Amino acid sequence: MADALVIIPTYNEKENIERMVRKVFSLPADFDLLIVDDGSPDGTGAIVKSLMEDFPNRLFLEERSGKLGLGTAYIHGFKWGLKRAYDFFFEMDCDFSHNPDDLVRLYIACKEGGGDVAIGSRYVKGGKVDNWPIGRIVMSYFASVYVRIILWMNIQDTTAGFKCYRRKVLETIALDKVKFVGYAFQIEMKYRAWRKGFKLIEVPITFTDRVAGASKMSTHIFKEAFWGVLQMRFTI
Repeated sequence: MADALVIIPTYNEKENIERMVRKVFSLPADFDLLIVDDGSPDGTGAIVKSLMEDFPNRLFLEERSGKLGLGTAYIHGFKWGLKRAYDFFFEMDCDFSHNPDDLVRLYIACKEGGGDVAIGSRYVKGGKVDNWPIGRIVMSYFASVYVRIILWMNIQDTTAGFKCYRRKVLETIALDKVKFVGYAFQIEMKYRAWRKGFKLIEVPITFTDRVAGASKMSTHIFKEAFWGVLQMRFTI
């Protein structure tokens, strides 16, 4: 058993899942991998089950009954991992917008660099975005500016979803009180960790828009994040 658990929520990721699993297990550091699948009708869960034979006691699958939201998938994965002896927990997308090679850099930032939370950041020096239309880049950048203004949190990439947590962070945060399920979840987790006094480190990454499969972004998710930040400011 590795000391690090990578949690990947999936919904209709058959084009990416096998390549992602094999890539994670090819890395020079040891990671266990938990897939939290929300009943993908395209057979993503079945592909994971077939791969579990190649990676016994390293690859795990938790299947849920429907599309219940990104945040609840990660909370489910955190609780699963906390019942076991993992020291480091990772959030990562399945679509290769997050480069699996950067898992090692986030791991080192926490294990050796003193971070309690390591954030794969697009907006610190050395970070960048590839293959996004300019409108989405501008929206994402100014969303982070908006969050910093409202929450007073000195994090450049406040909406980033590629992260590593030390175990003590997840044990300290009241996971059952986390309110948001979309991209506001990513902001809320950083804010709760920051409010508890944990050290957040940003690690520059290149974020690349997905090539295969469909984006899960929606207007509802964006609205939840916009209004959710105001709620966080006055309720957390």
